[in-house]
Amino acid sequence: MAIHHFTPTIYYTAMGTYPPVLEIADGDTVITTTVDARGQDSFHRQVAERGNPQTGPFLISRAEPGDTLAVHFDRLRPNRRQGWTAASLAPNVVDPDFVPRLPSERGLVEWDVDVEKWQATLVSSETALGQYAVELSPMLGCFGVAPPRGQAISTATSSTHGGNMDYRGFVEGVTVYFPVHVPGALLFVGDGHAVQGDGEIVGTGIEISFDVQFTVHLLKGKKITWPRAENSDYLMTVGNARPLDQALQHATTELMHWLMEDYGLDTRAASILLGQCVRYEVGNVFDPAYTMICKIEKKRLSRG
Repeated sequence: MAIHHFTPTIYYTAMGTYPPVLEIADGDTVITTTVDARGQDSFHRQVAERGNPQTGPFLISRAEPGDTLAVHFDRLRPNRRQGWTAASLAPNVVDPDFVPRLPSERGLVEWDVDVEKWQATLVSSETALGQYAVELSPMLGCFGVAPPRGQAISTATSSTHGGNMDYRGFVEGVTVYFPVHVPGALLFVGDGHAVQGDGEIVGTGIEISFDVQFTVHLLKGKKITWPRAENSDYLMTVGNARPLDQALQHATTELMHWLMEDYGLDTRAASILLGQCVRYEVGNVFDPAYTMICKIEKKRLSRG
């Protein structure tokens, strides 16, 4: 179990079978950085193209299709003071007759991100909010593995491989599981948000460059279909699709499989349990594929 300090020099705005930047093994930890969604690093230098540029891919030795890759977020931190976000709701999240009332230009607003105070403060005073402050909750919006069949999928969207899911629950301390589609898995990480509301309904969180530390584990022969995640309290599954009901179907089906395969429930028992205890959260309703999270508290699985 090694610790790798990796400084990226190349970034990708699609996830695909690209040459790996580093080979790591089961149990290894990587300490690295990501740029913001516009390709700016911790010094505000433009070092990559716009569009959620990714650090990676990291090749995981011995990973093969049919395995599962577990990625634990050990540490996620903004590494500069200035963040930015869009200033208008997406037209698809309001009634059609309200769309003309939205700002004619989406524009950007700046936030001062203070890790010491653990808050982000709106710099612009041109709105009724003034210098409004919100508590930080650093998360990665876009990350995942190479998709199947030689595809290169834009970091604007998401699918079974992960991608631009923008779920605010992907924070420090969470473990995310991905189906391995290609030899080596090829893990990408990027798109740091200092904080973000459900749905990413303005098309951004507070976008900012990050310091990232993660640890990988390889689950040989463990086959899953959609991304999964867990923290100390919840099991979570991810569905990425449009329309939103299809994303919900994928996420619910994946959680049913998890309960049946790992917790010994049959379809009737799992149905009864989820019927009263399931929770849903919206990850993203801005991008080409929407994201839904289906989750259940771990304490609901105890039969003692």
